[in-house]
Order: sequence, then C-alpha cells, then structure tokens
Amino acid sequence: MIDHIGLAVSDLDRARDFYLAALGPLGIAVVMEVTEEMTGGHGAHLGLGRDGNPFFWIGTGKPATTGCHVAFVAVDSAAVDAFYKAAMAAGGRDNGAPGPRPEYSPGYYAAFVIDPDGNNIEAVHHGAAS
Repeated sequence: MIDHIGLAVSDLDRARDFYLAALGPLGIAVVMEVTEEMTGGHGAHLGLGRDGNPFFWIGTGKPATTGCHVAFVAVDSAAVDAFYKAAMAAGGRDNGAPGPRPEYSPGYYAAFVIDPDGNNIEAVHHGAAS
C-alpha cells in the first residue's frame, strides 16, 4: 500500500489551480502547505488529500519530470466524468475520454488527462462488470 506520492512541478500556482479543479470532483483538496522557507530553500510543496491526510504532493525545488502516471479512485462513474470535465476546463489535455476499459478489468471505468507538466492523470471507478 502506498502512503503518498509526490510530483515535481514547474509552476506551483498553475499546478495548484489545475489539481484543485481536476481533483475537486473526487473530494480531494489542499490539506497541507509547506513553504520554501520551511524547507530551508528546498522548494514549496502542497499536500492534497482528504480528511486531513495529504497523500498526493506537488512541489518545486527539483526539475519537473514528465511521463508519470497517477490514478485516483472515484466513488462512481459520474465522479470520473466530473474529473475529466473539470481537468479539461482547467487546461488538461485529453488522453482518454471517460468510458469503460474492460481490457484492464471487468467494471473498470476511467478517464485520462495530461496535466500542465505532461503527466498522465487518471480517475478510475472499479464498478460492477456490465
């Protein structure tokens, strides 16, 4: 089980805006902020999550990398649809519209977007096979 994951971003304000919009439909928000001063000059960071638990971190201080893939659990297919719509409106690029992906597993419903730094971000609902 993974406790948390972090991605380096090139522009923290832009990434904040994107992720707050894209992950809001999944119930994910900023729960912790760490300033550049707090890290002793090693970047500023935002911890996103729920219920006070920051499980997804974005931050500066290192060069942003691309090609990472992160999938977030959605409570239902409507939340996947809302994630996709919000992410696209926030500047994401389409990498797979919402829909069933039975080739992954029965009941797999997901959407994929590319974030402003080129990472593949997914929302997935593991529902009943249709």
